[in-house]
Amino acid sequence: MHMKWQRLCFGGSIRLNMFEHINLMTLDSLQKCVFSHDSQCQEKPSQFISALLELTALVSKRYQEPLLYWDCLYNLTSQGKQFSKACHMVHSFTDAVIQARRQILAEQGAETFLRNKIKGKTMDFIDVLLLAKGEDEKPLSDEDIRAEAETFMSAGHDTIASGLSWTLYNLAKHPEYQDHCRQEIQEILSGRQAEDIEWDDLSQMSFLTMCIKESLRLHPPILNISRQCIKDIQLPDGRIIPKGCTCTISIFGTHHNPAVWPNPEVYDPYRFDLNNVKKMSPLAFIPFSAGPRNCIGQNFAMYEMKVALALTLLRFRILPDKHPVQRKPEVILRAKDGLWLRAEPLKTHLSETPQN
Repeated sequence: MHMKWQRLCFGGSIRLNMFEHINLMTLDSLQKCVFSHDSQCQEKPSQFISALLELTALVSKRYQEPLLYWDCLYNLTSQGKQFSKACHMVHSFTDAVIQARRQILAEQGAETFLRNKIKGKTMDFIDVLLLAKGEDEKPLSDEDIRAEAETFMSAGHDTIASGLSWTLYNLAKHPEYQDHCRQEIQEILSGRQAEDIEWDDLSQMSFLTMCIKESLRLHPPILNISRQCIKDIQLPDGRIIPKGCTCTISIFGTHHNPAVWPNPEVYDPYRFDLNNVKKMSPLAFIPFSAGPRNCIGQNFAMYEMKVALALTLLRFRILPDKHPVQRKPEVILRAKDGLWLRAEPLKTHLSETPQN
């Protein structure tokens, strides 16, 4: 992605729709982490990626048309037929990967398979699921593995892209925080190249983490979640939510509630300073939901955002664009007409073959 930006810049700055570029990058990264597949979707079309993007767009359209909520009606429409075709494409790709990997597992045996994966540092999400066991101590079925892998892919690329894009937007609007993040990363690397970021470095990026969390508070990728009550819930005023009711919890509303967050529209990373976090309710900040059914990929998302932001800030200065930015709530939080920012290359060495 950065090499592409570098080519587009021609020595100056370039105006970019951040969401468009970062979405392809997160898809590229997830293909590698879930399937060990080099999609190269940032440089050339990919049938799997195109189908996944089409599914995302179709789901968003369906949300806006209540009459299409009924499957029997939706399946008869042109949208429904497109959805079915794209689903088949995605399922076929995933099934082929699972079958090929399962054959290798059968040939090598679980112990040898695991040892080779760990030795080569090539274990991906499919491998983890193949070696996992359910509550009955039986291996997961191909259908179970496919469902988990595709959920991770479909739910992961858009949400991480949204989180990254809005964080860059907030850092562009607050150059003092952007400079602070860049300085912190440079000090952690202590003369090493950007490509040499290591796992242990990520835990030291405390101010960058604060900036990410404050952006996730102000612009949460997922706006609300639903939960079904498994027992009667008594509210503080005495009213009862009966067992069996489905409740929608507004993440956006919670994050912008002035009773929970003073001056909620102000971008202030120091809200997440350790001393302030200790005073915070554990349910005041819920970008990944909360409780036993919270986001399965939240650690993956945070680590990917740290790596992507650290590399981006070491190589580019991100500047605001004149194009007005307006929130656009869909399945995830986007920006109306795109989230446009300017990227200006810094005078640092850019590797000829950077990672995703």
